[in-house]
Amino acid sequence: MISHYTLIKESSRSFARLGTLETPHGVIRTPVFMPVGTRATVKAMSPLELEQLGTQIILGNTYHLLLKPGSELIERAGGLHAFESWKHPILTDSGGFQVFSLAQLRKMKPDGVEFSSHIDGARFFLGPVESIRVQRQLGSDIVMAFDECTPYPCTHEAAEKSLNITMRWAEMSRNQPLKDGQQMFGIVQGSIFQDLRERAVREITALDFNGYAIGGVSVGESEEEMIRAMDWTAPFLPKDKPRYLMGVGTPKQILEGIKRGIDMFDCVMPTRLARHGSAFLRGGITIPVKAGKYKEDFTPIDERCHCYACSNFTKAYIRHLMNVDEILGIRLLTLHNISYFMELTERIRQAIADDSLEEQGDSIL
Repeated sequence: MISHYTLIKESSRSFARLGTLETPHGVIRTPVFMPVGTRATVKAMSPLELEQLGTQIILGNTYHLLLKPGSELIERAGGLHAFESWKHPILTDSGGFQVFSLAQLRKMKPDGVEFSSHIDGARFFLGPVESIRVQRQLGSDIVMAFDECTPYPCTHEAAEKSLNITMRWAEMSRNQPLKDGQQMFGIVQGSIFQDLRERAVREITALDFNGYAIGGVSVGESEEEMIRAMDWTAPFLPKDKPRYLMGVGTPKQILEGIKRGIDMFDCVMPTRLARHGSAFLRGGITIPVKAGKYKEDFTPIDERCHCYACSNFTKAYIRHLMNVDEILGIRLLTLHNISYFMELTERIRQAIADDSLEEQGDSIL
């Protein structure tokens, strides 16, 4: 498949790299963080607000959109971009992770998974053919191959069996038709086992996808094990194609991934923590704004942040909103958290351009 990625600059002291990824809905500057828009919306945010924060690309979830409102309806609406009024790139996951998480409701078959909807118990079948068809109907810019996510912990035997399934499904996914302009990424699995990760890299790159993702991380393993999985994988993926670390993560994990040559990240953390009353601060730490100690704190969430929430409201006010269940509290914390991740990746891109990323170290967080 054609590479739409352009490598602009590499760090002299790590694998960190600066690049661009062309899509039908715009050029993405990498490294990039992608807010998660599971059900055709990034929770609590409007598309205009996301644009104003500098969001370049968001995610959609194949499994959830298949269940409600249905991919056929979204296709009739003009595709996911038109349906949710988002003019910029969208990446859709394959649904494999969600099916993996439904272990009690699924039945594995050679060509996919039969499962019961967690909403109403309705029966569905999702495999490589069905997943790519749904993503084709959604019209996302980047389509993910259908895979099986290996649980943690698991034995080498179980991880190898799962990898065999993922590789068979990767080839089936690769053979499915796409809409003009759509790109497909393959997924490297292999759990925490070096030999399986190395085998997965060899076999998935042989299928020649538009880009490659590292899957099967952030599923319960330690941060040290996650980093090892990156070390065994990222440097050996093609330099002329984008690399995506799925479901990660904390600011520190993102920085570690970028130093290892990862270009793309996604995580529900900014929006989920906001809904639970926590905010990110410079340094990559979080504070529980909802806590009682902020009741009379009339300072912004972060005095170094210039987002709308920090420019206009205090921790005391946002805490009050959260404690009386006012929607604005969640919206302001979400806005601030996404702003933090957008500004973090912008600082990192600039540091790579200046070849100062390693010199700045964790202070860039």
